[in-house]
Amino acid sequence: MTIIYEINPPKVIQDKILSHKELSESVENLKDRAIQVGNLCDGIHLTDSVLGIPRVSPITAGFFIKNTNSMIKISASVRVRDRNIISITQTICDAILLNLNGILILKGDVPPTGPKDSKLVPSDVVRQFNEQGFGKKLDFYLSIPSNPDFAKIHKKIESQPKGFVTQVISSIDQVTRIVDKLKPHGFTIIPCVLLSTQKNKKSAQMLNLDWSGYSDNLTEFVKKVHKIAGNVLVSSPNDFTGALELLKNLR
Repeated sequence: MTIIYEINPPKVIQDKILSHKELSESVENLKDRAIQVGNLCDGIHLTDSVLGIPRVSPITAGFFIKNTNSMIKISASVRVRDRNIISITQTICDAILLNLNGILILKGDVPPTGPKDSKLVPSDVVRQFNEQGFGKKLDFYLSIPSNPDFAKIHKKIESQPKGFVTQVISSIDQVTRIVDKLKPHGFTIIPCVLLSTQKNKKSAQMLNLDWSGYSDNLTEFVKKVHKIAGNVLVSSPNDFTGALELLKNLR
């Protein structure tokens, strides 16, 4: 039974490339937030350059957090859209050497500049790493929609990840459907819930998320999701205070 909190590592570009001092201050802020949530959740998941905007590597960020709390489980997203297999292999080796626990292999958002697509497929990448034995050192996950067409995700299922992280969900029925289909086959299911607060409203709009079904009782909704799936990933990109309050209520 695991409650995971999602953190976006600091941006490395904000109108300009940040200085070493600015980056260091951002990393200290990251570590401070990780310390605050460390006693309220079981794990922290670090994203990889959301919206294609360059950020500190989630592997590096995971290392900093591990140094502040060696007991907490750390997972990280790794985007394949703008990497080649050599680069991804290096990243996976770094994650193993730095004692991270899991990697979510995903396509990633289209970057605003630069190459748009490496043509790598996340399920193929996971299959390759499992065949090479990396899966014995690190748990690999794939992303699935909140309302998946199971016939269209057979390649993901056949690649045999440790489990699946859902895109943001909005109902208990979505969670139940995914769990009933995939959990009997041994897959771990980690539903993602977006904190329904005013500060996160823009994120919900970007995701076309209707949170009206749970916004009136977020805590109970997350508890139900956790009870059904055994795991839940809490996302709150713009409301850290609200996330802290939720995590306290879940305890």
